[in-house]
Amino acid sequence: MTRMQLADEEWEFIEPYLPIGEYGPYPERLRQQFAGAIWRFKTGGQWREMPQEFGAWSTVHNRFRQWRDAGVFEALLEGLIAEAAKQGEVDLSLVSIDSTTARAHHDAAGMHLGQDVITALEKAAAEEEKARGKRGGLEEQNGRDAEADSEREERRRIRRRRKLRLKAALLGRSRGGQTSKVHLAADRNCRPLAFVLTAGQAEDSPQFIPVLGKIRVRGPVGRPRTRPDAVAADKAYSSRGNRAHLHGRGIKAVIPEKKDQAANRKKKGSGGGRPVSHDADVYKERNTVERLINKLKAWRGIATRYDKTPDSYLAGLHLRASMIWIKDLTQTTH
Repeated sequence: MTRMQLADEEWEFIEPYLPIGEYGPYPERLRQQFAGAIWRFKTGGQWREMPQEFGAWSTVHNRFRQWRDAGVFEALLEGLIAEAAKQGEVDLSLVSIDSTTARAHHDAAGMHLGQDVITALEKAAAEEEKARGKRGGLEEQNGRDAEADSEREERRRIRRRRKLRLKAALLGRSRGGQTSKVHLAADRNCRPLAFVLTAGQAEDSPQFIPVLGKIRVRGPVGRPRTRPDAVAADKAYSSRGNRAHLHGRGIKAVIPEKKDQAANRKKKGSGGGRPVSHDADVYKERNTVERLINKLKAWRGIATRYDKTPDSYLAGLHLRASMIWIKDLTQTTH
């Protein structure tokens, strides 16, 4: 027997968000199946190795995919944040943003793409290569052996297809192997607010605004709150664009300036703009997002990506984030 995955008070928060269909009998064992999805991401085990107490592994897996495609896990997270906001438990006085890399297991490779999708992507990539131009002069190109040229083109096509599969799966290749990167935002109490998933080699700064744009905290009345009072981030997010975005929305920036940026600003004299400052005491609280990353990666299926599709891994992130909120809500309501 495995440890109990869901307590009664936790299931009370989850059940209203699970679709049961307009027609037909009420699905049986929904609670066990949801607990099976939790088991899979908590342990990082294979679906086929799932204990029988959760039901047939294929049934649990199919149910997870249905919930994923219906947006159940994202809706659950948003609903739990709204419930916490109703109780005054969401602190947006300071939001911290950071990223973490998740190493991809070799099982995550080989995401299936339809032939029509592959063909379209290959055509676009080939046109892009053609627009960049070929290397070598006209004489060199004309002097190539036709057979060697054909082999070279086939190797290029294979490499292109591999890159396209990695790009579609949001997997990046580095010295450490294939990786994905999770960009996230945390409130002042170390709870998750939003996620953006990219390939592992993606830079942090360009994802600052997309992560901030995903923050939506629904209250009892009125429009959802999307603007925190202050945002803390490390030097990787120090850019004019990010600071201008925060300034335009009336959000306080708690982001230290990079040394090279400060040096370039000083070189320009009065044309470089005002010196950039940040509240050093408030910046110390940026560790909330780092502590949140540790919480997320306590689940092995989150610390290492085993899912071929980015949608499945992102659903696992939303599931883990939801359980973090549920744990805090059950402590405050009981």
